[in-house]
Amino acid sequence: MLQFGRRCSVAALIACLAGHGWAQESQTALPLDAFADGINHWHNKHGSDYETHAPEDIAAIADNLLLYQRDNGGWVENRDPTRVLSDEEKEELRTAKDQQDTSFDNRNVYSQTEYLYGAYERTGDERYRDAARRGLDFILSEQIESCGGWPHSSPPRQEYHDRITITDEVTTGILTMLRRIADGDAPFAKIDAKTREEAEAAVARGNDCLLRLQVKQNGRGAAWAGQYDPETLEPTGARTFELPSMISWESVRVVNYLMGDPDPSPEMVTAIEDAVAWFDRVKLAGVKIEEFDAPREVYDYHTATTDRRLVEDTDAPPLWARFYDLETNEPVLANRDGVRVETYDQVHRERRTGYHWFGTWPEELLTTDYPKWKEARGK
Repeated sequence: MLQFGRRCSVAALIACLAGHGWAQESQTALPLDAFADGINHWHNKHGSDYETHAPEDIAAIADNLLLYQRDNGGWVENRDPTRVLSDEEKEELRTAKDQQDTSFDNRNVYSQTEYLYGAYERTGDERYRDAARRGLDFILSEQIESCGGWPHSSPPRQEYHDRITITDEVTTGILTMLRRIADGDAPFAKIDAKTREEAEAAVARGNDCLLRLQVKQNGRGAAWAGQYDPETLEPTGARTFELPSMISWESVRVVNYLMGDPDPSPEMVTAIEDAVAWFDRVKLAGVKIEEFDAPREVYDYHTATTDRRLVEDTDAPPLWARFYDLETNEPVLANRDGVRVETYDQVHRERRTGYHWFGTWPEELLTTDYPKWKEARGK
């Protein structure tokens, strides 16, 4: 079983990426939390019964990242950087360097870039610095001109890959790292001033993009869509079951990112206030997700031994849908055929068990993070 050097849920990913592990020079391992999503996807498709490098073996993990990196500076998503690779696998990766299959999906590219900068700080191995710099150059070059966000994947291989992407913290994850580079935070303290200025400029464009993309309802900001057309800036769908809609999970991440600005503009403050009010308006009361045993079923990307249902429970804490209608704020549910359905039980079991349609993602924002932010601002 893979053991991480410092445990953090996906919900706490921004805190993990805020430098909590990097600044502790006495800590032996570098944080691996940012890779959790990709590793989970690897497990779902390939299983987890394999040998892994210990989190303390920074050089071995960094060497894997060098092998996984493509010539354009990016990485393929959903790999486990701790996996012990065979000689044959290493050779296959060396011969695949020129493949055009890199992606920012599932918190990819910026996570490898940050880890390699950390590995360089710990080891002094210039290969890690140079690879990290190629990753950073790739990130900066892929910022979308029209609005300052980032695409799902580059070069695009499917219809939705070139769209401005909020899902899976593509844009906010990159901006979080670039803001720390601009500030010279660990592990980026040795990056030159010119590059920090480039990062600062990219952050300014990205911040403006986030404000422009916030969905408006009756003149007030609401949440953010998962993806946007890079030309019209209109919300779009992604995978067939991800219809054009507002996405609650990653909208929490947008608000967290905006609240992390030490000197927010009035426009940023308004965006935060409006989004928090929207989260409060659309919460679902008196229901919960119940998981129960069910016959084992093998799907393409996961194996299900349980099922889920939405049940009434007057004592349940608030729940939020993953997707909300852009106009009515009704939950949006769909199957892989792209057809929207009305109720949770109409979602196919493969999507009920392989996707989180409901969750408590905004709860910590509403009860803890936002009140602390307000208090810190003296409001």
